[in-house]
Amino acid sequence: MDDATGETAQRAAVGFAGLGVMGRPMALNLVRAGVPLVVWSRTADKTEPARQAGAAVASDIDDLFARTRIVVLMLANGEAVDEVLGRGGPAFARRVAGHTVVTMGTTSPAYSVALGREVVAAGGRFVEAPVSGSRAPAEAGRLVAMVAGDDADVAEVSRLIEPLCAQVVACGPVPNALGTKLAVNLYLITLVSGLAEAYHFAAETGLDLAAFRAVLDGGQMASDISRLKLGKLVAGDFTVQAAIADVHYNSRLVADRAREVGIASPLLDVSRDLFAEAEALGHGRDDMVGVLAAIQARCRSVSP
Repeated sequence: MDDATGETAQRAAVGFAGLGVMGRPMALNLVRAGVPLVVWSRTADKTEPARQAGAAVASDIDDLFARTRIVVLMLANGEAVDEVLGRGGPAFARRVAGHTVVTMGTTSPAYSVALGREVVAAGGRFVEAPVSGSRAPAEAGRLVAMVAGDDADVAEVSRLIEPLCAQVVACGPVPNALGTKLAVNLYLITLVSGLAEAYHFAAETGLDLAAFRAVLDGGQMASDISRLKLGKLVAGDFTVQAAIADVHYNSRLVADRAREVGIASPLLDVSRDLFAEAEALGHGRDDMVGVLAAIQARCRSVSP
């Protein structure tokens, strides 16, 4: 194989940065689907499961970009994305030029628009592809992806991430995918807050929790998320699927976006405060059903 052919083969690989609670199973599902994947993480030992599954491991972030054309970023927030891309410094243009950068984490729509413009100005392509779902759907390849960008880029990225998803939904131009994700998150955050409060009400008023669960799980309000989260509440299982700290961050993004366009978000605002309180109480790395702790703490200040 000559040098040009070898470089072409390498650039056919897909880069993946960010191997946390969500990124790790997503990367594994891409490898298992036969995608030639090169992975990188700021915490080196997080790359080991992907390496054992067949992924190549980049020595550093520049190596990741040098060996790939499409680079998927599953990072916690805009600050992490900026750090990885070297945004604001000379490394940024060198990394993104000639690449399609795919952001799958959740940021503000305004951030995504600005980043996309800078990527394109530096000679790259940009797609936002946030996902709806927590660790369990990520492990099962049952996420729902929202994809935005130029039509050709959206089509290419949609095909790439199909192994991760039950459904891939094209949302139009940037930042419509992130706007859709925030609207979905508003529903999720208020839903789980209400579920935790209903569970707390049932428990504290002495109801039969098995009967309460049977009615909710069997009725028209039931969903995959309500069954999963209610099961965790009844079992006292706060192992993380979606962490309170991350949900609090997402709730702030939704509230900020609502204020930008001049709309009210009353249910979200109450939920945001509850998640802030739960995080302040030391439950930031618990699953989002741990918002129950904030409800319990408020009860201690309520007189019968």
